[in-house]
Amino acid sequence: MVFLVDYFQHQRDCKRKQRERGLRIAALPAPYLGPLSAQDRDIHGKSVEELVQDVHNNVFRPIDILRAYGKVAVKAQEKTNCLTEIMIAEAEGWAENEVNTEGMPNNYLAVIRPLAGIPVSLKDTVDVGGFDSSVGYSCNTGKPHLKDGSMVRLLKDAGAIPYVKTNLPTTLLSFESTNDVWGRCTNPHNPKYSPGGSTGGEAALLALGGSRIGIGSDVAGSVRVPAHFSGIYSLRCSTGRWPKMGGTTSIPGQDGIPSVCSPMARTMGDLTYFTKSLLGMKPWKYDHMVHPIEWREDQMKDAKEKKRLRIGVMKDDGVITPSPACARALEIVAVALQSSGHDLVPIDPPSPLEALYLASHLLLADGCKSITSFLRPLEHNDPGAAQMFFYAKIPRPLKYFYYLYVRYIRRDEVWAGLLKDWHAKNTYEYQGLIARREAYKARWHDWWEREAGIDFLITVPNATPAVPHGGMKEAVSSCGYTFLFNLLDYTAGVLPITHVDRSLDALPPTFRLRDLNGVAQGAYIHYDADKMHGLPVGVQVVGQRLQEERVLGFMERVEEAVENWAPGGKYRGLEID
Repeated sequence: MVFLVDYFQHQRDCKRKQRERGLRIAALPAPYLGPLSAQDRDIHGKSVEELVQDVHNNVFRPIDILRAYGKVAVKAQEKTNCLTEIMIAEAEGWAENEVNTEGMPNNYLAVIRPLAGIPVSLKDTVDVGGFDSSVGYSCNTGKPHLKDGSMVRLLKDAGAIPYVKTNLPTTLLSFESTNDVWGRCTNPHNPKYSPGGSTGGEAALLALGGSRIGIGSDVAGSVRVPAHFSGIYSLRCSTGRWPKMGGTTSIPGQDGIPSVCSPMARTMGDLTYFTKSLLGMKPWKYDHMVHPIEWREDQMKDAKEKKRLRIGVMKDDGVITPSPACARALEIVAVALQSSGHDLVPIDPPSPLEALYLASHLLLADGCKSITSFLRPLEHNDPGAAQMFFYAKIPRPLKYFYYLYVRYIRRDEVWAGLLKDWHAKNTYEYQGLIARREAYKARWHDWWEREAGIDFLITVPNATPAVPHGGMKEAVSSCGYTFLFNLLDYTAGVLPITHVDRSLDALPPTFRLRDLNGVAQGAYIHYDADKMHGLPVGVQVVGQRLQEERVLGFMERVEEAVENWAPGGKYRGLEID
């Protein structure tokens, strides 16, 4: 009886939230439902920094900018189902009443209102007063937060206007963005594919021009993989650089691999300006977990002006060789940087496979209990997360026999090694993993400083471009290229480079799926350059811990090199309809 009651309540809650979203869109004022005006197009053609200056100089009102972006956000929702909570009606009030710049000198406004009038989209996890943070679980609906979280308070104090929240996967542990509450979000370039996850709705919205800047979170690649899949820009900040409190998660208390809130943007310039503006607001005054580190312009300047950089290239992590499309994007960047006069060196860092093992077991040390505890009967679970839960629940003696089969009969050391200890950890086991994590981080630090001597490194964000819907069932462990840097807590950004080309990126005739390890098979089973033709492909730029300014500067150097030296120049995003 309880099972049926919970199931029918789940169905009612999902229908209610979707109906609520539809009604909020339908009730929007006329300016949001018509075609783009000349003024709208003028607004969309300007960077965040330019729009802020226009607000300071009374060229545009905040509500003009909100309506220009809200109009495109509604169209993006129709195309990709990228939105969850529609806060536009409330945002109009914030734009009219809270972004007050009258009578303030511009030099003062630049400090206290660096985001004046700029609409900011938020991952559904970010808490906004008066709205749910469902995280795709129906049990979290109908529970609006009483007040804004620290991130939203900071954004509003900076003059920004939160106006929509964006779609994500149940569990937050997937490179897809599907749940029963809001439905499936699709890739803006090809509806048969995922926009990424877990910040997939945000990436789809930004790619289509329904926002210029947004907030996501990253625990295994959740802002970087969506940037790669959807063709936008993102920065995974180190822990303690951006506010974290005031958000809802699927694994409360998990700190083995801390999740971090991080910026996403439609352009490189906007990503830099957004990051600089937020750090200039002294976020440690809003959140006790933020380090009191001011924006360091000297580090940004050094990264942008150093004449000859030493750049490491990680072409293969030893677990999954990048697909032809991703390898080509990395080669485009490497050739462009070399043509710009920089030194590129192949690198052989401490084992990325060890990092994948440690990060996976630390993140889900509870045996997947937290992520499944919020699910109601028959509620959709991400197929990848469901696989992880299935393996965690297999009795350990039986799992050991399966490990022996995979290790010695199938001769797959990689997959067997990940499966062997896949169970809920006790305190003793967990502390052992923490000790191994710290020792591993120390080895990387010593390698970077004493052996590699590099300014930054480049690698792929993922072994393949976007996965098709449902593809994470097989590709669940294909996250090593981003997860590695979560374990290390290194600053890492992703920028788009090119698109999949069916004629350039096909697998060679000699390719055989069965020759790969189990992790690589899960990724490559979905790789098809013909079906993926036109999907974006990005590159990841990595610095050391707490090097946000330097990594942003290096990302700008990469984009500049590609613009100057790569055939076809830098990546061109989707046009705004």
